[in-house]
Amino acid sequence: MITIYHLGVSQSDRIVWLMEELGLPYQLEWFDRMPNMFAPPEYKALHPVATAPTIRDGGKVFCESLAIVEYIVNRHAGGRLGVAVDAPNYADYLYWLSFSNSLMASVMAVMASDPNTTDPMRAIFAKASADRVALYFNHLNLRLGESDYLAGPEFSAADVQNMFALTTMPKFGGPSISHLPNVVAYVERISARPAYQRAMAIAGPEAVRPEA
Repeated sequence: MITIYHLGVSQSDRIVWLMEELGLPYQLEWFDRMPNMFAPPEYKALHPVATAPTIRDGGKVFCESLAIVEYIVNRHAGGRLGVAVDAPNYADYLYWLSFSNSLMASVMAVMASDPNTTDPMRAIFAKASADRVALYFNHLNLRLGESDYLAGPEFSAADVQNMFALTTMPKFGGPSISHLPNVVAYVERISARPAYQRAMAIAGPEAVRPEA
């Protein structure tokens, strides 16, 4: 059985969601953040990088949500929520699956920028990051005006990968999506999924550590 090492308010909630969508058994081990919002030493001891999500499957412990999602879909779910390599939308699936990493990196860069900096290079970087997020969000909005889901007509792991930047990050100072009607409708559509609702109740940003 897969163990999900869940760090509170982190991208590890997407792995809980994936498992709920697939109906696969898992064990959840919860770690609260420290007052400075860093992961506690016990979480950092799990892996040399110890980013969230981190999972264990047998003797293998590894991080990186993109790798974890592909591993679960292909190793444990028989390809469910993935797209076959000979499917017409396979390239779309790969693109949107990996898009989440670029989107999250740009969102984090905007959140870390100092709008009052007097350092000209930092100001250039902050402007470039904001422009990049705007491009990514507009790209999402266009895509979701032509397709109900990112990889095509069916819900897939690509959707699981991208929701965090659109839902949790704005709660903590990330860019808003309110000006993007297709993205807003998409978030509402995804948020209505029973598996998503279960996962957010278990490990979402408002969830709390279950009582022992």
